[in-house]
Amino acid sequence: MEPSQLQWWGEQAFVSLTTFRRDGTPVATAVWIARDGDRLVVITPAGSGKVKRLRRNSAVTMAPCSRRGTVEPDAPTVTAVAQVRDEPAEVERVRAVLKAKYGAEYRIFMTAERVVTLMRPTPRVALWIDAERPSRGDER
Repeated sequence: MEPSQLQWWGEQAFVSLTTFRRDGTPVATAVWIARDGDRLVVITPAGSGKVKRLRRNSAVTMAPCSRRGTVEPDAPTVTAVAQVRDEPAEVERVRAVLKAKYGAEYRIFMTAERVVTLMRPTPRVALWIDAERPSRGDER
C-alpha cells in the first residue's frame, strides 16, 4: 500500500475486516485498526474464528464501517493480506499502538472484557495487514 493509503486506512475508527472460510464464504468483523510504520495492525483474541481462517488463507478485504460493522454501499474497499503474529513482544507493541490511538475507549473495552471473562485475560494475537500477495493453505 502507498503511504497515503496506509495513512487513510490507519485513521479509520473501525474497519470491516473480511476473512474467508475454507469454502470461500466471506466473514466480516468490525475491528479497530491503526497504522504502524509500513503496515496496518489489528489485535484480536487468539482463539477467534478470524485467526483460524487467516492461518489457512491470509487474504482479507477491508472497508470502513461503523462500530457495529455497517459498511456504506459506496465505501471504498481494499484487498490485502493479514499475517498472524503471536510473539508476545509483537502483541504488546501492537497493543500499545492501538492504546495510543483509541485511548480511554481502548482501556474501557479491555477492562469490560476482563470483567465479562471473570478477570482472566484473553490471549491475543496481532495481525499485520499489508498489500502483499496472500498465501493459501498456510497451516502454521
